[in-house]
Amino acid sequence: MSKKHPLIVVTGSSGAGTSTVKQAFQHIFQREGLKPVVIEGDSYHKYNRTEMRKQAKRADKDGRAFSHFGPEANLFEELERCFRDYTTTGMCRRRYYVHNADEAQQHGVEPGNFTEWEDLPGGSDLLFYEGLHGCIETKEVNLPQYADLKVGVTPSVNLEWIQKIHRDIAERGHEVEAVTDTILRRMHDYVNYITPQFARTDVNFQRIPVVDTSHPFMARDIPTPDESLVVIRFARPQHWEIDFGYYLERLSGSWMSRQNTVVVPGGKMGMAMEMIMLDMLNTLGVIKHTRR
Repeated sequence: MSKKHPLIVVTGSSGAGTSTVKQAFQHIFQREGLKPVVIEGDSYHKYNRTEMRKQAKRADKDGRAFSHFGPEANLFEELERCFRDYTTTGMCRRRYYVHNADEAQQHGVEPGNFTEWEDLPGGSDLLFYEGLHGCIETKEVNLPQYADLKVGVTPSVNLEWIQKIHRDIAERGHEVEAVTDTILRRMHDYVNYITPQFARTDVNFQRIPVVDTSHPFMARDIPTPDESLVVIRFARPQHWEIDFGYYLERLSGSWMSRQNTVVVPGGKMGMAMEMIMLDMLNTLGVIKHTRR
C-alpha cells in the first residue's frame, strides 16, 4: 500500500458491470480535480484474439481448463510488477487491448491485438485498475498487498451471464452459442481464480435481480436497475469509518441486512457508489472531503 502513489483496484468477472463503478470513480476524479492513470485488465492477457483461439483449441484437445480467467492466459507477474513499481515510484508500463473498430481507429492497431508497451505518463495522482484480476493471489503473485482500496463487482451469476451474452452479441458480434461455449469453458477458472478475489476486497457491490433470470441463455432483456437490489458488503467497516446511518438516511428505501451490509434499491446504485467511494477515498487521504 502507498500513501504517496495510491492504487485503486476494481475487480469483477466479464459482464459483471465493473464499468459502472469505473464511471462512478470518473465522476469523483473529475469533481475533485484528480489525475488518475488507468490500467485495463484486458491489456495483461497473454495472447491476442487469434492466438487465444489457437491456444483454446489445443487445450480442448488436451482436455485442459484454459480461459481468460486463468493464469495460463494472463501475465500475472507483469501485472504485479506494474502494481509494485507504481506504488513505489509512481511509474510502470502499460499497453491496450483493442476490442473493436472504434478502439482500432483510436490506437492504430487492428481489433483483437495489443498496442506496444509504453511508460505511464508522469504526474499522476493515483493508479486505477479495472479488470478481472486486481485481487489475484497465487503461489507466484500477491496483488492485493499493493492496493489501497479494493472494490469487487459481483452480480448474481445468472445476471452476470445475461449481461455478458447481451454485450458480446451487441458489441462484439458473437453468436449466443459462442458466448455460451465461452462461459462453460471458463467455469473451472471462474471458480478457482475469479470468485476467491471477493474475499479479499474492501467493499463488494452485488446486484440482485428481482425478476425471473432462471434461464439466462434465453433471456431477451437485461434486468434494469429498478428491477434489482444492490447488496453492499464492507469487509472492515470500522477501518473505513463507515457511517451506516448516513447512507440509510440519504438512500431512501435502503436497509441493513447484516452489521456490515447495506441493501440499496437498484435505481440508486450509482448514487450509492459515488457516496461510498468518495468517503473511502477521504479516509485514505486521497482527497479532503467534507459532507455538505
